[in-house]
Amino acid sequence: MKKTAIFMLSLALVAGMLSGCSGDSSDSSAKDSSSAADSSSVAETSAETSEEETMDDDENYDTGDASLDDIRNQDNIGDNELLVLSFGTSYNDSRRLTIGAIEGDLEKAFPDFSVRRGFTANIIIDHVQRRDNILIDDVDAALERAVNNGVKNLVVQPTHLMHGLEYDELVKEVGNYSDAFDQVVFGEPLLNSDDDFARVEKAITEWTASYDDGETAICFMGHGTEADSNEIYQKMQDLLTKDGYTNYFVGTVEAQPSLDDVLAKVQAGDYKRVVLEPLMVVAGDHANNDMAGDEDGSWKKTFEDAGYEVECLLRGLGENEDIRAIYVDHAKAAIDSLK
Repeated sequence: MKKTAIFMLSLALVAGMLSGCSGDSSDSSAKDSSSAADSSSVAETSAETSEEETMDDDENYDTGDASLDDIRNQDNIGDNELLVLSFGTSYNDSRRLTIGAIEGDLEKAFPDFSVRRGFTANIIIDHVQRRDNILIDDVDAALERAVNNGVKNLVVQPTHLMHGLEYDELVKEVGNYSDAFDQVVFGEPLLNSDDDFARVEKAITEWTASYDDGETAICFMGHGTEADSNEIYQKMQDLLTKDGYTNYFVGTVEAQPSLDDVLAKVQAGDYKRVVLEPLMVVAGDHANNDMAGDEDGSWKKTFEDAGYEVECLLRGLGENEDIRAIYVDHAKAAIDSLK
């Protein structure tokens, strides 16, 4: 059966890349109202998706107007669907400006494909539905929608940063539906090849060039994972250092390099200011609280207590056009593999 063979080829390619990705990495785990970590499958998958979320029904901050975001769950899909799978975020503005922008660029690039959305984190889906009365498809709902609409060619483009456990879980989950389609193919995550790393380096350094004055340390905060794919953070750090961006530092919330590691490197230099920015597709709970929060333990508070002037850039990687272009290129490679 052609459709099964194509999907198994995709699965084999993913498995091969997982076994050989020494530095290949949207993003994270979710927290419930008691701040317990929640990932859509297993704990180690958290860093491979979009963002950690605080699911607090009593939130007293404005995350933006949810009605401005296109949740892309319309029917009448047609034969060809491009399903964009993300961990998700309940921060409405960030969701629209990052995940929504990626989806929009994919729609422009591939007019013959209907672009649809799926989130892997049901805790986020449920929270947005309770708070905003808007229901975003989870992975199963998105796949059922594709089946019910008679899609023949399904291209799946995750917004993950890396090849890791959750990416592999998605391949398996979509595989349960493979017999319903003629062909199923997967696009690569953001950081897959050496060229991807170089393009991300160029994007983030150009994005922050106005802060690069010789007296400012520019620090990017990723999520981190216990899985081997955590190596992507050190690989990005090594690339930045090798290319002369010695005032750029990469750390993680949950793994290595840690905040303490980044702080020690900054203190070893002669810096007066620190700029903090998430190395995550969206700017959600991690960016707003773990990075830019005013409580003890946040990156902002830690650097302020160490005597630095701190500026936080609350923007996700998905807001960067050059980052989005990498996802478009990965989706194009997947589409081109269709027979």
